Amino acid sequence: MTRPHAAEEEDKPLDPAVEKVRRRLVRFVAINLGILLAALMVVVGALVYKNRDAPAPVVTAGTDLPIPGETLLEGTIALPAGSRVVSQSLSGGRLSLHVEFAGGGGAIFLYDLAGRRMAGRFPIVPE
Repeated sequence: MTRPHAAEEEDKPLDPAVEKVRRRLVRFVAINLGILLAALMVVVGALVYKNRDAPAPVVTAGTDLPIPGETLLEGTIALPAGSRVVSQSLSGGRLSLHVEFAGGGGAIFLYDLAGRRMAGRFPIVPE
C-alpha cells in the first residue's frame, strides 16, 4: 500500500543539519568528478602525444655494413640444388634464409652480409 502523505513529506524542508550534510556531499561529488575529468584529459593527452605523427626511423642494414652511394652490393649465396627459399629475414648485417630441400627436410642458413660469407647452418630435424 502507498502512504497517502508521501508527497507532503517530500515537500517539507530538510532539517538544517541534514541540509548541511547534503551540500557537503554535493560539493564532494562535484570536486571528485572534476578531478576525474582532469585525470582523464591527462591520459588522453598523453596518448595523443605519444602517438603523434613522428618521422619514420631510418633503418640501416647495420653498423658493420658500409653501403656505397652509387654502386650495388653484390654477392652469391650458394644453396643446395633443388632447394627453395621458404622465408627470409634481415636483421642488422645478417640475413636468415629458411630453406626446404628437394628430398625433404630443411635448414636455416645465416649469412653475414658485411663479410659476404655463411655464418651458420641450422638443420631442422623432427624430435
